[in-house]
Order: sequence, then structure tokens, then C-alpha cells
Amino acid sequence: MALGDLLIRAEGVAKHYGEGPTRVDALREVDLEVRAGEVIALLGPSGSGKTTLLNIIGCILAPTSGRVTLDGDPVFDRRWLRRDLRRLRLDKIGFIFQSHNLLPFLTVEENVRVVLSLAGWKAQAAHARVRELLDYLEVADRAPVKPALLSGGQAQRVAIARALANRPRIILADEPTAALDSKRAGLVMDLLRKLAIEQEACIVTVTHDEKILDRFDRLIHLRDGRLVDA
Repeated sequence: MALGDLLIRAEGVAKHYGEGPTRVDALREVDLEVRAGEVIALLGPSGSGKTTLLNIIGCILAPTSGRVTLDGDPVFDRRWLRRDLRRLRLDKIGFIFQSHNLLPFLTVEENVRVVLSLAGWKAQAAHARVRELLDYLEVADRAPVKPALLSGGQAQRVAIARALANRPRIILADEPTAALDSKRAGLVMDLLRKLAIEQEACIVTVTHDEKILDRFDRLIHLRDGRLVDA
């Protein structure tokens, strides 16, 4: 598969907590590059640094040192280089979690549209984009219902629609299939691969789910905060 633009570059990224004998190194000099069209997995035991790295890429957590570039835009080099990190996340990053985190008091359509409202989309354009995504993900018939009436697979598809609403090129997923059976997990991963190719995006997934490992282009292993060979 021909890969596209370099969307994620982490150079010498480290994260530690505390100093002296109580210092904990969550990440140690991590270098990582991910291109458009790639679907990669971050693997490793609990405490190995997977979620820390995902949160740094997602501009939720500041590294202690190193540089981070997203979609050609330098965002961290000893300090945040963008003043409005909320806007940066809205523009560049979509998040998918194990728990779909849909707002229970909003309908399916409203759950997806809220992201576009925050991003400043006009109502007509936002409505069209929501309908496009729900059709694409085959949950358009559930648009008027609330999350309590969705199956697990439907809720995850709505969560994916929400993550994609503002057309981010970087999709970060934290255990997105852990609550799904083998068939549904496979469908979700096939869908994410399709999205990576068609939307020229990249997918970075933290997972312990062995049943989906064959769906990834690369498996990135971390141990004690370092990238290691499989």
C-alpha cells in the first residue's frame, strides 16, 4: 500500500513524573512516525507508556522533553507551540474510546453534531455532514434515538462518526474493541482501515485485543516507556 503524508512525528519524546529517587519515567526517548493510510497498534503491558504516548499525540498531556509534529504543524518543542490546544484537537484529532462516551441526553444526531457546533460549523453544513457520516456508517436510521436504545456495535459506530465529524486526519483510539465480540471487533477495525484510506487519515490504537492484531499495518511495542522489538 502506498502511504501518504507524514501525519505524526514524535522525536525524542519523554515523560517523567517527580524528581530524584521518586522519579518515574513513563516514556523514554520515543521516536515515532505515522503516515496517512496507516493503521497501527500500540502494544505492551499495563504501565508501559501506551496511553501516555497516545495522550501526548492527542495534545492532552505535555511531554517532559522532545518534539511533536502533527500533519506538518510543529505543536510541541520544549513547550506548546500552539496557544489554543482545544482548537488544535478539534481541527486535527478524533478520539475513540472503549466506552463510547455518548451523551445520554442527546440523540445520535445531536451527539455527532455537537462537535461541529464547537468547531463553528453553520447549521445547514453541520446537518449535511452528520447525515453523510451516519449514512456512511450505516446508522442513519438511529439518528433520532438516544444512546440507551443502541446496541454496542451501533454505539461504537456513532462514536466513530463523532470522532470523524470535523474531518481530522489523525484518529486516536484507546481500546476501541475491548467491549465487542470478535465479529463486531473485526467490523470496527475494517471500518477504521477503510476510513484511513478513503479519508487519507491515520489510526493509532492502544489495544490488548489479540483478536484484531491481524488488522494492523504495524505493531508498535512499548516496555518500560521504550519502544522495543516484538
